[in-house]
Amino acid sequence: MSRTLADLGEFGLIRLLQDRLPNGKDVLLGPGDDAAIVHAIDGRVVATTDMLVEGRHFRRDWSEAYDIGRKAAAQNLADVAAMGARPTALLVALAAPPDLEVDWALGLADGLRDECERTDASVAGGDLVRGPSIVISVTALGSLDGRPPVTRAGAKAGDVIAVCGRLGWSAAGLAVLGRGFRSPRVVVEAHRRPEPPYDAGPEAATLGATAMIDVSDGLVGDLGHIAKASDVVLDLDTKSLEIAEPLQAVAAAIGVDPLEFVLTGGEDHALAATFPSEVNLPERWRVIGRVAAPTEEQLQGVTINGEKSETAGHDHFR
Repeated sequence: MSRTLADLGEFGLIRLLQDRLPNGKDVLLGPGDDAAIVHAIDGRVVATTDMLVEGRHFRRDWSEAYDIGRKAAAQNLADVAAMGARPTALLVALAAPPDLEVDWALGLADGLRDECERTDASVAGGDLVRGPSIVISVTALGSLDGRPPVTRAGAKAGDVIAVCGRLGWSAAGLAVLGRGFRSPRVVVEAHRRPEPPYDAGPEAATLGATAMIDVSDGLVGDLGHIAKASDVVLDLDTKSLEIAEPLQAVAAAIGVDPLEFVLTGGEDHALAATFPSEVNLPERWRVIGRVAAPTEEQLQGVTINGEKSETAGHDHFR
């Protein structure tokens, strides 16, 4: 019979977790004290936090604990990268029922650790509490390494819009899982374990990105945040959007337009940014539209092929 958290106790679990979560180079003091100490190279710390609630953001019958750990880390590390920063550390709080198996908690820790390794970050500390269901709260820290941050507010008329990373794959995977299937496996795995292009964030900052965002709630919805913050219009060219074959297969099977996955699907954590038109972008950054000034006919917002978009991003309370 598998051990549960009640069998092991809070401090017994903490000891096991500490053994699985080594400190990276930016963590000067890790788990085991009242607080962690993380190196801040230029006196500024990028900080973000996010939460995953069982039944809302993940299901244990759809994803292993390891995958959930990877995903919990990814969505926070991607937010740091979207500021043009380099992730340094995570703080993780876990609420769980006492009958949860210890192996599940350890699998979660392994996933967090392995996703952090993609950015040379590490889990610096956190908290454990008893709760009626599993809730995972992650705070990510990052360093700008002397660069100015790339916010949502700098896009200018004449800039190009570019994206780095996959769009629509996680949404296609969710659609498959929601219908009780497990294939195409590649999109199911994309939903379980996103692959953000973390290093593209600092790269974009170095290239002169004027605004940037992590695509977590859908391309149109998230670009709408840049449009509002920058007081501009972002016009997308759908001919420039990549619709991969697995997305086409899923769309055909369930009778939807595959473009909807790309425009509205979230949780792939691609990075979308605006750049001055004269910037020579690396190949992995795909230009998908342009920035224009608002007019009386088209106020700030997102247009698709020049037409006003009614598409909205994900809203937790709608």
